Amino acid sequence: MQPDSFADRLGTAIKQAFETAEPEAKAQKAQQLFACLPEYGQYQGNLCPVILGDRPGRPEFPVLKPPRLVPRRRISKNPQGRIALLHAIAHIELNAIDLALDMAIRYADKHMPFDFVHDWLSVAADEGRHFMLLSDRLKSLDSHYGALDAHDGLWEAALKTKDDVLARLAIAPLVLEARGLDITPQLITRMKQVEDDASAEIFHIIMTDEVRHVAVGKKWFDYVCGCERRDPISTWQKLVMRYFNGALKPPFNIDARNAARFSAAFYSPLAAAQATGKTLF
Repeated sequence: MQPDSFADRLGTAIKQAFETAEPEAKAQKAQQLFACLPEYGQYQGNLCPVILGDRPGRPEFPVLKPPRLVPRRRISKNPQGRIALLHAIAHIELNAIDLALDMAIRYADKHMPFDFVHDWLSVAADEGRHFMLLSDRLKSLDSHYGALDAHDGLWEAALKTKDDVLARLAIAPLVLEARGLDITPQLITRMKQVEDDASAEIFHIIMTDEVRHVAVGKKWFDYVCGCERRDPISTWQKLVMRYFNGALKPPFNIDARNAARFSAAFYSPLAAAQATGKTLF
């Protein structure tokens, strides 16, 4: 296969996965995309730009509603609260598949190295695996993805940053996914307390993979900052202040964030300033 043919076919395949509406089919395609990459060896070209819509393919259900109208996520021995939590996390993972696919292809005109595409397809594959684990777990509890309402907050954040690769890197992996590092250990503990070890194990898998995902985001944020001769810390803080609706709230999982090479020098000053109503700049 000629390199340009590979770039064309891969770009088309990523777009098709992004536009797939059925969740489990999307998750499977994301995993298959990454699995096929080794056959192309050390390809070092660029993907051809692809016209990508603003929104990914989505099923008829779940119905998307404002966050305040989404079912509460209480962890107890009563399965309904755990189902609501698992459903909410499954919805996050489905969005995360599309965020990673979108990242891999939307910025092709920026001539990012092919390693950028490779890394984000690896993230998409992980998110696809996470979604399937959660989907299967919901089925084991006599429910399914789409049985409850959900909200569209994650994709609204994606839309705000779609025209700026540096802003997308600042918000998606380094705010939203980094927050997962902070809250997932608590979810694992609570699941074990109600003797739901199966769900706790899924959250442990997600937590382990999220460290790498944040590290991937940090790697490429630093890369783009270097290309543009920007200071990474102040640039990240300014982008978060501009694009993220909300405050950075402790406690932070310092160990996990450090493992992802995302130091407190980035987020601690901004969180402290927000808590006191001050501004950094």
